[in-house]
Amino acid sequence: MISAQDISKAADLLLSGALVAFPTETVYGLGALATDDRAVARIYDAKGRPTFNPLISHVPDVEAAFALGEFSADALKLAARFWPGPLTLVVPRWSTCTVSLLASAGLPSLAIRVPQHAIALELLRAVGKPVVAPSANPSGRISPTTAQHVRDGLGDKVSLVLDGGACTVGVESTVVSFLEGKATLLRPGGLAREAIEEALGYKLAEGLANVMHSPGQMESHYAPHAAMRLNAEVAINGEAYLGFGKFGREYNLSSSGDVVEAAANLFRMLHELDALKPERIAVAPIPMIGLGEAINDRLKRAAAPR
Repeated sequence: MISAQDISKAADLLLSGALVAFPTETVYGLGALATDDRAVARIYDAKGRPTFNPLISHVPDVEAAFALGEFSADALKLAARFWPGPLTLVVPRWSTCTVSLLASAGLPSLAIRVPQHAIALELLRAVGKPVVAPSANPSGRISPTTAQHVRDGLGDKVSLVLDGGACTVGVESTVVSFLEGKATLLRPGGLAREAIEEALGYKLAEGLANVMHSPGQMESHYAPHAAMRLNAEVAINGEAYLGFGKFGREYNLSSSGDVVEAAANLFRMLHELDALKPERIAVAPIPMIGLGEAINDRLKRAAAPR
């Protein structure tokens, strides 16, 4: 039985940047404070072989969701009908949105959900800020529907697991995008297509194979306005320089060579360097270990011909 003290402890851990697993009606989520770059980076590290695909931001009510992104009339219709519930809506994020750009994969959109689970909602209210929470399992493995699944899969990578029993839905949320006007199904899940289409009054468009709705699939992606030069040990010809480890000082992804810290800093520092309007951004070598693989993937796409 989860007590008020358990919820308070979990909220304090999340606010400190730690990872907390908690139940939702769909699957157990691996929670991190959505507004904390480093906490979000820890999500990818804990799950293993990560990619910076957008994460879902969980909030306790529709009012909190509306503060994060721009909802069209149809998005509002679905939010009113199905939240709380196993539905995630992808909408344009407000310029004032405080969710980490890492959670949005550097994109101007945000995936948002209000879960339908008493423990999840109580925790979200106690935190008072959005919480990102992908499934609490190692990447590529079966999604967890009990607290023991989480413990078996992630062990001490999680500071606390709130045991709320078995999940009632047992599959991840349905994801619907409103980035291109008409509602587009990105992922089938715990809310049936038919129910969504009945509420909208039209058929959902299909987006599963559309790279525009699948972050990280385009050859050129995550790109700043400036051109990029990778694996550069020094800047030349007036380039702006993004360092790592012993290379670079002012803008350094991690002076200690920590790829988790580097992942947390990547999108923010690219935005800051691009705001300087250099002709080109040179980037230090990043080792292909841990999150370094994902960082190099993003940098490669950012540097690809456009």
